[in-house]
Amino acid sequence: MAHKQNTTRKAALVTGAGKRMGSAIARMLAEEGYDIALHCHTSMKEAKATADAIRKCGVRCEVFTADLRKGGYQTLMQKVFKTFPNLTLLINNASLFERKAFMETTEADYDANMAVHLKAPLFLTQEFSRKVKKGQVLNIVDTYVTKTTPAYFAYLLSKKALYEFTRMAARALSPNIRVNAVAPGTTLQSKDMSAQHRKKKEATLPMAALIEFNDVVEAVRFIINQPKITGECLFVDSGEQLL
Repeated sequence: MAHKQNTTRKAALVTGAGKRMGSAIARMLAEEGYDIALHCHTSMKEAKATADAIRKCGVRCEVFTADLRKGGYQTLMQKVFKTFPNLTLLINNASLFERKAFMETTEADYDANMAVHLKAPLFLTQEFSRKVKKGQVLNIVDTYVTKTTPAYFAYLLSKKALYEFTRMAARALSPNIRVNAVAPGTTLQSKDMSAQHRKKKEATLPMAALIEFNDVVEAVRFIINQPKITGECLFVDSGEQLL
């Protein structure tokens, strides 16, 4: 059974939170005492499992579905505020990740990546800022936002845009809304890496180890609890951005 609304407790919306990193972030926020608006697109089974685990922390958690590629963000924030009027934190975590080089990238690839990684965060942040007197936004970007790579062209281009949006929005929305980012590097939980590839990748990193979801979770925890940080991007990548 869902918990009754506690208007004295803060609430957070985490997009793409059904599984993997988004789920880990949502669980941490529940530990921090936040009610959770958990967004997913197709990962409903995983989202329900995450929500059940979160409710065991003694907070409220509700699942919201929306396809951010097709304008689902337009009504998502309205639905969340109706359920959680105490919303003070937005985590833009939803992501697409497909390996396609520049010459393989289609218009559909471009549109989908820009919709999920820039358009949805932008307009979710805009609607959030209209309703919240004091709050914060945190965007999950990528360690490669300050570099270039021929692979993942539409993905990286749109994440670079989200990185720059973070800085611009922080300036536009201060002092009432803080906007920051976390840039994860390659994780141990990467789905498309063999054990041999992981070992080879680790050997190239300054800290000689791939990161884990918990490393990103702790970076998020740090930023949300630092009231005078805005416009920053915290790289959590074992030094990968230095290469």
